[in-house]
Amino acid sequence: MREVSFIKQNKEKWLDFEQVIFGKTKKNPDEIASLYIHLINDLSYAQTYYPKSKTVVYLNYLASRIYQKIYKTKRQDSNRLVYFFKTEVPLVLYEYRRYLLFAFVFFFLTFGIGVISAMYDDTFTRLILGDEYVNTTLENIKNGDPLAVYKSGSHLGSFIAITMNNLKVGAMCFVYGITCGLMTFYMSSYNAVMIGSFQYFFYQHGVFWQSVRGIWIHGSMEVFGIVIETAAGFILGASILFPKTYSRMNSLKIGFKSSLKIFLATVPFTIAAGFLEGFVTRYSIVMPNWLSVLIILSTLSLISFYFLVYPFIVNKKVNTAHVRPL
Repeated sequence: MREVSFIKQNKEKWLDFEQVIFGKTKKNPDEIASLYIHLINDLSYAQTYYPKSKTVVYLNYLASRIYQKIYKTKRQDSNRLVYFFKTEVPLVLYEYRRYLLFAFVFFFLTFGIGVISAMYDDTFTRLILGDEYVNTTLENIKNGDPLAVYKSGSHLGSFIAITMNNLKVGAMCFVYGITCGLMTFYMSSYNAVMIGSFQYFFYQHGVFWQSVRGIWIHGSMEVFGIVIETAAGFILGASILFPKTYSRMNSLKIGFKSSLKIFLATVPFTIAAGFLEGFVTRYSIVMPNWLSVLIILSTLSLISFYFLVYPFIVNKKVNTAHVRPL
């Protein structure tokens, strides 16, 4: 059967599936399970005869959404919050993995621009960070404690202020996606350039290793989280610019829900980063090297696994479940 005929033959049925997914049509779990089986049959057929077609992508999306809907009704005894982080978010991350890749590539490119700009223009770091901050840091370097700025304020006060600021920055990266991603581009660019010039500033004054030991104790999760939140903003913007087969409003609804879930998933990591910056970073100069490196690698590994590796594990598990009878 030609693909056009296959689509024409099943179009109405798939539109009915969409109505179920968006909650416009109510069906009991058994009816949804029956729809799921029919959809999996269509998906298997499309994968066999039209493997590189957008039809496969579309049907796989429908299958994943209906699968989630079925299992939402089967987990009454499970914790909603656990399900959200364990299954729901990883599936969304897998679906939008290209946006995560783009956000990371964009971050490293703009980070590099910050480094190069600071390297060839002595005034650039002052322009980005401000004279007061630069002068204070230079004084701290002379006094043998380049990261003394992190010791200002109480532990708890610093933790709360830093966490609130980081949550605000992350929320802006996400919400600004509503501008078709333009303001998200700006926020991401500014942050990455600032981090790049900031890190080169310490290298330029011979305290690179001391800065790495301190800054990246909290920075591993903080900066990683900002990149993920940037990806959420790009997803929101793309849902407006590229609605695909949906109306622009439905596409925006889908994009907003998905990007919001990704943003919410970064919140625990942002709070953890704020805790480390408020309570631990200030002691980096006196702690042994191995402990600093252990904290940095542990936090980086944890957040990298959750956002970059775990989604593939969950998706594989779901796809394996697709071929099992319900």
